[in-house]
Amino acid sequence: MPKTRIARSITINAGANKVKNIVSDFKHWRAWSPWLVLEPEATVTVSDNGKKQRWEGKRVGTGEMTVLEEKASAIHYDLTFLKPWKSKATVDFFIEPESNKTTKVTWIMDGSLPFFMFWMKNLMERMLGMDYDRGLQMLKDYIEKDEVEAKLEFLGESDYAGCKYVGLKNSCTIDALGKTMSDDVDKLNVYAKEISDKLSMEFFSVYHKFDFGKNRVEYTVGIGVKEPQDDLPNGFFNGNLPATKVYTVRHIGRYELLGNAWSALMSMDRAKEIRKNKKLHPIEFYRNNPADTAPKDLITDISMPVK
Repeated sequence: MPKTRIARSITINAGANKVKNIVSDFKHWRAWSPWLVLEPEATVTVSDNGKKQRWEGKRVGTGEMTVLEEKASAIHYDLTFLKPWKSKATVDFFIEPESNKTTKVTWIMDGSLPFFMFWMKNLMERMLGMDYDRGLQMLKDYIEKDEVEAKLEFLGESDYAGCKYVGLKNSCTIDALGKTMSDDVDKLNVYAKEISDKLSMEFFSVYHKFDFGKNRVEYTVGIGVKEPQDDLPNGFFNGNLPATKVYTVRHIGRYELLGNAWSALMSMDRAKEIRKNKKLHPIEFYRNNPADTAPKDLITDISMPVK
């Protein structure tokens, strides 16, 4: 069976004992888990001592996790997945004090895929690695601030009227997406200020293609306009978003955790809770301005075209 290994680290501004007490007690996990956030309706059962949990849901599947061993600087867990397929894995948290007030946390999972999914090894490792990155960021929030400064709202289906827009199209590695897209948004923002009286809506991004295996993403950033524009800057183009029915998940919080909303939609698609329209691409709408909005209050709607 294809072996998989995920390993990610983060530094948390808290003492090692506080970190250990939280990651070794499953009563805390629902607040920061990058998977349980995807399905508020999922059933989660935690033992009285906090050392074992079981979950069941449409999106998160079914499984259980148990603390097997606790040491001063490490916690060892057994992880069993029952649905959507059966597999086992081991999980470790390594907790290394860097000072009295900071702790390095390393989260590792060693597991395997069913033999018929060997071709998904690289894809699964990349996607799970992104989950681990978000999970550690949320764990850091939870420990340092007593709350995770990001949440999801499932807005459901609605009719999107479509719009005319001016956009910039680009591609980059998934790892470089934040920086590359930010640069494109800055260029678009400069242009938008020049034609402010001709705008019709806020900024958005259309994601044309994610290739996790090749670590590539292709996207367009755009701004709605009342009519197509003449004399566009180099690289800019006029486009149209078609009218369509969409299912929207709203993310409230900093952009680094937007992957939670995307994971929720992908999980809903896999669970057949929504019927994705494969002819159209998902859209990310930015509902307020990061220049004058606190990161924890940023509102982003991810709208998936559906049938």
